[in-house]
Amino acid sequence: MSDRLFIKGTLILTLTGLASRLMGFFYRIFLSHTIGAQGVGIYQLTLPVHGIVLAACCMGIQAAISRLCASFTALGKEKESRDTLLLGTFLSVAFCGLLSFLVYWNADFVASFLLKEPRTEILLRILSISFPLSALHSCINSFYYARKKAGIPAFIQLFEQCSRIGSTYMIYQILISQEKEITPVMAAGGALFSEVVAAAACLLALGIDFSREKNIKPSSPENTHHNTTSVNSLTKEIAQIAVPHSVNRLLLTLLSGIEMVLIPQRLLLAGMNHADSLSVYGVFTGMSLPLILFPATVTNSASVMLMPSVAGLQALGHEKRIRHVIRRTCETCFLFGAFCTFFFFLFGKTFGIFLFHSETAGIYIRTLAFICPFLYTNTALESILNGLGRPDACLFHNIAGVCIRIGFVFFSIPLLGLRGYFYGMLLSQLILTLLHFIYLNRMELSE
Repeated sequence: MSDRLFIKGTLILTLTGLASRLMGFFYRIFLSHTIGAQGVGIYQLTLPVHGIVLAACCMGIQAAISRLCASFTALGKEKESRDTLLLGTFLSVAFCGLLSFLVYWNADFVASFLLKEPRTEILLRILSISFPLSALHSCINSFYYARKKAGIPAFIQLFEQCSRIGSTYMIYQILISQEKEITPVMAAGGALFSEVVAAAACLLALGIDFSREKNIKPSSPENTHHNTTSVNSLTKEIAQIAVPHSVNRLLLTLLSGIEMVLIPQRLLLAGMNHADSLSVYGVFTGMSLPLILFPATVTNSASVMLMPSVAGLQALGHEKRIRHVIRRTCETCFLFGAFCTFFFFLFGKTFGIFLFHSETAGIYIRTLAFICPFLYTNTALESILNGLGRPDACLFHNIAGVCIRIGFVFFSIPLLGLRGYFYGMLLSQLILTLLHFIYLNRMELSE
């Protein structure tokens, strides 16, 4: 791994992520003022469905593209790297297209019987159209991350965010001019338009890149034979990485989706009415939690670069360097998270009132501050585990963490309100950090 390329890529993604999240905060403030906390909560209820589809059809293949392309690039096999991208993207888009069709035609069932909110039906139909587009641009981004070309995904991320905000605002102005009701459909329409723009930008960038490299030749006759005769072999390699990773993400997303859907339902047992439970849910998921995740832009950016970088180091047999990366990652992320805990605890209430005009949001921000060291560290450690080809460990660790949170949702929220869920989040993140660290430490001792 080149430290210069890693640091450059992390810096680009961090600056882009900060800019994107900053725009996202103003966007969320705009939504909270136009569709209200309840509207934000209704829109947030649809996101687990989007996450489940991508987990089943995209994230595993995306991880396979990142890992395999990084390994091929490290070994100088550029043709194999491009073949992996094309095959993986085709599989991901095809699978997502099938699930998009199923969600679109069964949106009424999903809305009424799974999400328990009939008003999400039209949102699901709109968002389902974006699933194949999300798969397309996610796979292409993974290809560029594997090649340490973070600038292109960074630009597309900013372009996508600008498109989301701009299109939503245009829809808002149209609705105002026609004196129509402002509903969460506005946010869903903006999300769909941004995916169209991002997919088009990815295809354009990839077309330009491939046209520049069309004269690249395989590094040896062996590679030529591999490229022309072993599509099945490459499919098998992708499947070996994608299937366990997809199972990991799918189970985790399903459990997380159950967790998110249960929260407003269990709040009813805490004495709230339906409207108040959705409002509290909207404040938590649409206002307080995004602010806590804002500094994670730094660790998320490093994690995006860590996975292909660790995979490349493993392909070259640099185990000592990998152990150094693990130690530095733990130290840096935990110290950064500790600083964020101190900062949010001091200024959480002020941010809630100033940004969202909500004292409740400020209280939630201050309470959530204590998960920062563990949350930020876990993101990086999971990326390292996936880079080392250990999605099975991530699966068991994450299931343990989500089950702890679901337990707190089910038993603590009716007694303590949303505060009971915060206790579950803290405990689950702490246990997840310990599980990741112990597993990686044992891997080091065994090498």
